[in-house]
Amino acid sequence: MTLSLYTILTMMRNFMSVIAYSTRLHTWLIPILCGVLLLWLTGCGRGPLLSDVQASSTSLQPTSAEQMLDIRYRIGRNALVTIYLEDAEGQRYILRRDEPRNAASDPYILRFDGTVPVDDPVVQRRLLPSGTYTLVVQARPMSNSSNGVAQAQETDPTDNMIEERLALTISDSDVPMPDIENLVVSPTTISPNADAIDDIAELTYRLPVTATVDISITTPDEQTFAIVSRSEEQPIEQRHVWDGRRPDGAPLPSGVYTYTIRAEDRFGNIVQRQGHITLEDVGQPEATITEARIAPRRLMLGETLTVTVRVRNTGDVPIRTYGPPSGFTYTTDEVFSSVEGGRYTAQAGGFWRVGLDWDANSGGGPRRYPFRWALSDRPPSEWAVPGEEDWLLPGEEVEIIGNVVVLQRETRMGFYVGLIQDGVGFRQDRTARTIVEVGF
Repeated sequence: MTLSLYTILTMMRNFMSVIAYSTRLHTWLIPILCGVLLLWLTGCGRGPLLSDVQASSTSLQPTSAEQMLDIRYRIGRNALVTIYLEDAEGQRYILRRDEPRNAASDPYILRFDGTVPVDDPVVQRRLLPSGTYTLVVQARPMSNSSNGVAQAQETDPTDNMIEERLALTISDSDVPMPDIENLVVSPTTISPNADAIDDIAELTYRLPVTATVDISITTPDEQTFAIVSRSEEQPIEQRHVWDGRRPDGAPLPSGVYTYTIRAEDRFGNIVQRQGHITLEDVGQPEATITEARIAPRRLMLGETLTVTVRVRNTGDVPIRTYGPPSGFTYTTDEVFSSVEGGRYTAQAGGFWRVGLDWDANSGGGPRRYPFRWALSDRPPSEWAVPGEEDWLLPGEEVEIIGNVVVLQRETRMGFYVGLIQDGVGFRQDRTARTIVEVGF
């Protein structure tokens, strides 16, 4: 609030009239009235734009344990404040730029740890080199525009600007910088669909010094989430993987994603590196047994049991499959891993097969469904990778036929079929259970 000279003179005249009248009152009323006027006039005045600029020390040793510099200043009128350090060559390091500050009786405090932001794609923040600096605090008058946004009153930023300068010496700040060296992301295009082909991206790098690492992913629509948070890592080779999902396991759509690896040492030096990972052919493999028949229900020891199974790909991505082909014949003394010297041993990573088992099988968990066949009705020579693997495409349905020569001496055998995804588990279990009587 600013009072005109006329207003102040009028108030003084009225006040003197009150004093003259008060001679007829108690004498103790006069000092009270004087105090009230003094407080009123003081509150209605305007303090200096910038005052009481102080630093808690004239020197700073950032590598010392928990040493910080407190920069204090008072603002008497609403202002835009800029604070920077200037080295001997005139290079400026901005700590605050045109920050709005309201007039306040208490001082503002900026805690300075010796680090400054850096306009560099890799180095984000770093300790200032040892040397002599000038600490500069500037303030410009500020008003509010019609839309309520704070802005400087003058077009020229130097008009009516007040600044204070203090000397500052920084020492023992020359330490090795952190970095993210030898960064390799492979592959840069992944297809998270559990087919064991490029399902994950592997991020490897080396840190030259111990640092706290954060790794985040930014989606095409600018959402960001962490896959590594505040992990203290040693100066050795590092490895992380990303499976194309959110931290809660929710899948993400196809698109180009940005990864950011950020490393911060204990002194506040910060570096980061960024790149892109493309997601394509994203989906969740799904399949179901639509029909299964086990026959005959009576047979003699040594005769053949036939299982016929229809399987449909009900997901939105292809399913990889391998194994003995449709029509292959086992005996109850064999298992899939013994065929052709272990050629069809279960492979981790998402291969699918259909299997046959029976109630009294004593093979245990790993030996469940000892008789397995590929989810393909084509001969191996016509597979997608001839003799190695085939694909069941979304919406495609196949019929698989398997044979088992029964040599097991059990009079009643409860057979059933299942759908197996290697390395994952039994996607459909104990389906179409059928009692088969065996005669000797």
